[in-house]
Amino acid sequence: MPQFADRVAKAQRSFIREILKVTADPSVISFAGGLPNPASFPVPEIAAAASKVLYESGPSALQYSTTEGYKPLREWIARRYQEKKGMDVNPEDILITTGSQQALDLVAKILVNAGDTVVMEKPGYLGAIQAFTIFRPQWRSVPLENDGPDLAALEKAVDGAKLFYAVTSFQNPSGLSYSEEKRAKVAEILSRNEIFFLEDDPYGELRFKGRALPPVYKQRPEHSMLLGTFSKVAAPGFRLGWIVARGEIMERLVIAKQAADLHTGSLDQMIVHQFLADNDFEAHVARISQLYGDQCRAMQAAIARHFPKNVHVTDPDGGMFLWVTLPEGMSATELLKRSVACKVAFVPGAAFFVDGTGENTLRLNYSNADAATIEEGIKRLAACLDGCMQGAGACKG
Repeated sequence: MPQFADRVAKAQRSFIREILKVTADPSVISFAGGLPNPASFPVPEIAAAASKVLYESGPSALQYSTTEGYKPLREWIARRYQEKKGMDVNPEDILITTGSQQALDLVAKILVNAGDTVVMEKPGYLGAIQAFTIFRPQWRSVPLENDGPDLAALEKAVDGAKLFYAVTSFQNPSGLSYSEEKRAKVAEILSRNEIFFLEDDPYGELRFKGRALPPVYKQRPEHSMLLGTFSKVAAPGFRLGWIVARGEIMERLVIAKQAADLHTGSLDQMIVHQFLADNDFEAHVARISQLYGDQCRAMQAAIARHFPKNVHVTDPDGGMFLWVTLPEGMSATELLKRSVACKVAFVPGAAFFVDGTGENTLRLNYSNADAATIEEGIKRLAACLDGCMQGAGACKG
């Protein structure tokens, strides 16, 4: 039996990845994975872009490339930050990564030593918890309110910490967003405590109501990093993400990236850039946002019709998720066992907490199901909920 490194000896498989094995059964309605809707994938446009890249630039597209990434793609990303969000971002501030999950790994590699304190939202993104746990940090968590973190709790949590990680727009798993006032206060607290901020923004484009707000990164770029991805607005199969960072932070990230995989695939980068150059990206994103808004409202309406009244559900302005809070004492993990038998799946909320709490919460994804499927899936889940609430001792944590 090999003697594994300490950092992986107690590492766990992703809970969501394991649930997705159950949902491979086509008879199971899945609200579990954070999957974009395949109907939003621009298949003909991507096919045309791929053909054009291979025909016009085949040898360079199939060759090794620079670690930082394909320069025209980095220029496109930087220009969009400048034009859409009024941010001072240059191509040199962009590092292309193999999905934003690799970005999380690279940041953890350059910043986190065993025993360092990392601050996380409560609940927080499971992929980030998994990426950082490999490096054995000490965790602190900050409860989320409807408009962002509890500021008093954040002030205490960041004292002496190395890093604060957050998803500020349409957070995974809760769907909540930081208000303009909370964004300013968070920037002030982090600056006063001289703590690094890792801001993840995979869902920011997917707004279907309300007013767009710039990332917190804009207010303190010298001590922050911002993550983005094409997975939610082009296709996840490309595994293309990026990190926005400056100076010595970027230099260390490049070194870590070189050690990891030299560079992200040249062909994928060039195809995505060609797609962006040849198509109306704003119209494409608007169609996705409208689709997800319709699906979110369909799920909220189904929940209002079928769920017990003492179950609380969030009301997001965008993104891909609803967050459900069951009555105190109920166990979403036990509910999942019943619901899988009823051919419907979700993610129990405890997986998103680093302090062992959250047993009476769960996450629902609405982006990968049409209205009729959502209605049927919510009816099945509601029947399981009713069974839990009526059965003596059923689904108790």
